[in-house]
Amino acid sequence: METRLLLFFLLFNLLLLLLFKEASTQMPGFVSLDCGGEGNFTDELGLHWSSDDDDVIFGKAATISVANETRKQYTTLRHFPADFRKYCYTLSVVSRTRYLLRATFLYGNFDNNNVYPKFDVSVGATPWSTIVISDANTIESIELIFLASSPTVSVCLSNATTGQPFISTIELRQFNGSIYYTIFESQFYLSVSARINFGAESEASIRYPNDPFDRIWQSDLVKKANYLVDVAAGTERVSTDVPIDISSNERPPEKVMQTAVVGTNGTLTYRLNLDGFPGFGWAFTYFAEIEDLSPNESRKFRLVLPDHPELSKAVVNIQENAHGKHRVYEPGFPNISLPFVLSFKFGKTSDSSMGPLLNALEISKYLEKNDGSPDGGIIAGVISLYLPADWAQEGGDPCLPVPWSWVQCSSDTPPKIVKISLSGKNLTGNIPSDLTRLTGLTELWLDGNSLTGTIPDFTGCPDLRIIHLENNELMGELPSSLMKLPNLREL
Repeated sequence: METRLLLFFLLFNLLLLLLFKEASTQMPGFVSLDCGGEGNFTDELGLHWSSDDDDVIFGKAATISVANETRKQYTTLRHFPADFRKYCYTLSVVSRTRYLLRATFLYGNFDNNNVYPKFDVSVGATPWSTIVISDANTIESIELIFLASSPTVSVCLSNATTGQPFISTIELRQFNGSIYYTIFESQFYLSVSARINFGAESEASIRYPNDPFDRIWQSDLVKKANYLVDVAAGTERVSTDVPIDISSNERPPEKVMQTAVVGTNGTLTYRLNLDGFPGFGWAFTYFAEIEDLSPNESRKFRLVLPDHPELSKAVVNIQENAHGKHRVYEPGFPNISLPFVLSFKFGKTSDSSMGPLLNALEISKYLEKNDGSPDGGIIAGVISLYLPADWAQEGGDPCLPVPWSWVQCSSDTPPKIVKISLSGKNLTGNIPSDLTRLTGLTELWLDGNSLTGTIPDFTGCPDLRIIHLENNELMGELPSSLMKLPNLREL
């Protein structure tokens, strides 16, 4: 009896250990920042959240309380001054790896002014989205899919036209393999406009852990303006508990593929607004035959887009295309021009006995990357010498979308650094040699520091007009190279 009891307790403790490990495990490459929050925590989904204290030195934290919102990450935010500067978060990534980047914004009247903020968000030098708050209690969310081209990615807030820029959360999700590969990924990001779960069982979104990549699949039952309207009569919801083979390119989650809508009258029709469009985009549908068709039944249908009659020729036969039932078929368009108001229809063919079926849909807009100033890499070498300093931690591109507080840039495309103002910034050591590589530099202000050594050769900066180096601890005579600068007039 004692042996059995001991064995029971051993098995029970082992089960608890396994359950704890499962609950605390998430995919590698996940970063979840609770902006303005204190300490770390694990939410009800098993996602690990960290405070942003170690990621940003600017801005102020604020606490908010919104009815019907109990998630800890939405009880705080970080807000920034409405000034000429940009305020950036810089996150570590693995180069040549694809990621989902998500930022959310819940105003909650944190400033007690009821002034709905409007401001810009950029990824590095690339404008991403303009956040327009229209309801203090509604979360605004933006998502971007990108191929990392460097060891870091920056998310920056700037250009507030009303209120103060703020942010609630930043989430980074690493993808595996070739998920969301496009031939344009070195020049364009994918700005997510729609990711819809059709036939959903409730208004709740599906995400992690049902989707191991934590994509958020919005329910088609959500009620909001211009979202999935003009639904055809005879549209019915179907579901199954049978496992689905999801081994397609984008691997939609099984729970999404276990529900669908069916056009029992022969058609499925929808209309919705696509944020960020018109423009060129990436659009894919997901199908899985989850109804049991008899041998004499068939399901064949075509997509109909009003502005693209040439796309209505292909016939979808899910079981045939997917090579069996309960398997994902993922047709789509890797590059298609779409309007802001998208109307689409699936209509059954004349030889089909069953109406069309739709499980899920994803649409993203191509967002052209801006590589920023060619001086970015050069100036990075300068700030690496002074990283503890506030001015060296502004993040993002030195010139775009707005320049750093101590930098002025040209209006050229791409812009170049033309002025550096680092007077009285407690600079020590030699004058950084990288400054001599800024070919567009016209003004250099380094006075009032503790710089030592000699003055380097600035002949690589032929447009230099003004150099201020007084009140330092420099040695030696003025180099003759300064006299060779054709435009120098103030030293």
